[in-house]
Amino acid sequence: MDLYPALQEFIKSLNFQEISEERKATLQPLMDYLTEKRNVGGPIRLNFICTHNSRRSHLSQVWAQTLAHYYGIQNLVCYSGGTEATALFPKVTEVLQEVGFRVQQLSEGNNPIYGIKYSENEPAIIGFSKGMDHEFNPVSAFAAIMTCSQADEGCPFVPGAEKRFPITYEDPKAYDGTPLQHEKYQERSRQIATELCYVFYNIKA
Repeated sequence: MDLYPALQEFIKSLNFQEISEERKATLQPLMDYLTEKRNVGGPIRLNFICTHNSRRSHLSQVWAQTLAHYYGIQNLVCYSGGTEATALFPKVTEVLQEVGFRVQQLSEGNNPIYGIKYSENEPAIIGFSKGMDHEFNPVSAFAAIMTCSQADEGCPFVPGAEKRFPITYEDPKAYDGTPLQHEKYQERSRQIATELCYVFYNIKA
């Protein structure tokens, strides 16, 4: 649980009462899957999938990896991908840095690579936009978590996935270029963090 102090305080501020009963029902199949995988032992692989792998899937990947570590869930690795590759949207890294992550841009170009750290002693999460079948991602024995309805509807079959979970979020992209942009990215990041915190809290035992 050796997270950066500011990040640890942010996680402690998350309130499960903000999660509706409907959303808890949406999250339950993922919790059941994780519980089953933990009981069997061995690696757990989660691939968060969205259309462009630019916003929601990255937020989900980063928060899931961080919260799994926070709650001591072993042998769990998180990935992300899209139905097409674009770029990790800079506002995502900005809102993550605000709550205590440390982000370093590792490359330039149209699709930069970022190192995102939640702890001094743990490896960085590598963030860049990629297709869900990119060689960086697992090819089998993983759960596909569909974070946007467009990807969920457009990809009824995810090759290699042993389970598929539609856990969709509203796209903060709708507010790009408006006065509400920053607030909406913060809101979406906090929602994803809260829901995944609830998931891992309830399977940690």
